[in-house]
Amino acid sequence: MDFNVKKLASDAGVFFTRAVQFTGEKLGQSEKTELDAHFENLLSRADSTKNWTEKILRQTEVLLQPNPSARIEEFLYEKLDRKIPSRITNGELLGQYMIDAASEFGPGTPYGTTLIKVGEAQRRLGAADRDFIQSSMINFLTPLRNFLEGDWKTIAKERRLLENRRLDLDACKARLKKAKAAEAKAAATPDFQETRPRNYVLSASASALWSEEVTKVSI
Repeated sequence: MDFNVKKLASDAGVFFTRAVQFTGEKLGQSEKTELDAHFENLLSRADSTKNWTEKILRQTEVLLQPNPSARIEEFLYEKLDRKIPSRITNGELLGQYMIDAASEFGPGTPYGTTLIKVGEAQRRLGAADRDFIQSSMINFLTPLRNFLEGDWKTIAKERRLLENRRLDLDACKARLKKAKAAEAKAAATPDFQETRPRNYVLSASASALWSEEVTKVSI
């Protein structure tokens, strides 16, 4: 395995710089470049669309399949890219029970005849319910999943990339500002090494004048 130490160190440095800049912004100690107001509005709308799409998707799944165990099984089949086995609906099961009971009681009896008629109608209702569930999953749930697993992932990826670039820009601006401040401070502060010879000359001249005055007074 090709282990690039320089690249690893570079990536770690970039990550640390971004973390420092992000922390400084949260603490109010670093300046933050604000994005365009229209763009911020688009991001807010994207977040809202994603949140409501997730809620609608989950609640529709509960409505179409109230059994949580069955929902988990269907989820696993979907992730494994396998065909979900067909299930008999509760309406179809009830209709079949009625028809079986009519066969036992006797189809010629009033009770048996009634059970057969109601059971057949119930089975047709159950079949229509199954068709409705399949149609809803294909025509309604699939577009919602495509948005969450496709469009939203693309939006989130580009959003993270933009945020990282903004952090890099603000970190560079902060370093440039510190460098300019340091240069201005250095220019305003006198250099001790440069002023020392001049001070020494002035001191020597003053000492010579003082000695000359003392000599005159003594004479």
